[in-house]
Amino acid sequence: MKIPVLLLQLGTPDDPSVPAVRRYLREFLSDPRVVETNRQGWWFILNGIVLPFRPARSAEKYRRIWDPEKGMPLLHYSRQQAADLQAALGLRFRVELAMRYGQPNIRDVIRRLAADRVGRLIVVPMYPHYSATTTASALDGLFAALARERVVPAVTVVPPYYDDPGFVEAQAALITSVLAALPQPPDHYLLSYHGIPQRYAKAGDPYAQHVERGTQALVRLLGWPKGRWSRTYQSLFGREEWLKPYTEEKVKELAHAGKKRLVVATPGFTADCLETIDEIGFEVRQVFEAAGGEQLHRCPCVNAHPKFVEALARLVHKTSGTAPA
Repeated sequence: MKIPVLLLQLGTPDDPSVPAVRRYLREFLSDPRVVETNRQGWWFILNGIVLPFRPARSAEKYRRIWDPEKGMPLLHYSRQQAADLQAALGLRFRVELAMRYGQPNIRDVIRRLAADRVGRLIVVPMYPHYSATTTASALDGLFAALARERVVPAVTVVPPYYDDPGFVEAQAALITSVLAALPQPPDHYLLSYHGIPQRYAKAGDPYAQHVERGTQALVRLLGWPKGRWSRTYQSLFGREEWLKPYTEEKVKELAHAGKKRLVVATPGFTADCLETIDEIGFEVRQVFEAAGGEQLHRCPCVNAHPKFVEALARLVHKTSGTAPA
């Protein structure tokens, strides 16, 4: 029997309509791993303040990245990753894709695998750095689905791979190719990661340490000198303090310091999505230009870059104890 490999990604609305975005946000923001607070109080805030108003604003952003043929970028690239990984692994494996929120739903995928009586399962969280808000949440969804099955397969999870040589090499190869295509070298390099509240990090979430170690490994491979690059955090939500420095504040600072050309890469995201295409490519660009910057170039995510697919294949072989064909 083929060894099943399950790619676990965050998820995305089905389409950029307000009802679809509201469904997605309700599921996402109801996750206690994502919003760690008093559940009863948050229920009233979510349903009385957030969901009546935020979906319309978010839907406008999703419309900017929606493609009539490809749909939502995150789902499009995730499907491409699954197909390319299947090709790289060959006939001994069976690659499946599931989303923590939205479609394809984890429960449906697990039900299909259970019907085929699979005896083991290799799980690949599509988050290089561990966080309770991402990896742990995705595994919560997985084990909740498995809890409904009579026969549970032996589950092996690929550990965080932020400093895996293959993953770092894939990121470096992508960034190097982007830089080589620019007409002029940038004045500064920015590596922007999704943030989490500082409270989560103080409670023991290792995300910030993983980001720091992964950043250092990437910068060493790229050979960027000190002072020419910065690491920041984006996608703030709510009023409490998140990991700093904030991406928007940093690009303002760089513009005010006379940096005119900026390249922004997002190594914490394995597939392009709202946070990379629109937040960095549109909103942060506007902030940079309003502060005096002239050109912000967004580096795409690794998506289905051949070196990233190769790195995933090696991680699967290592985790499953198999040798490449």
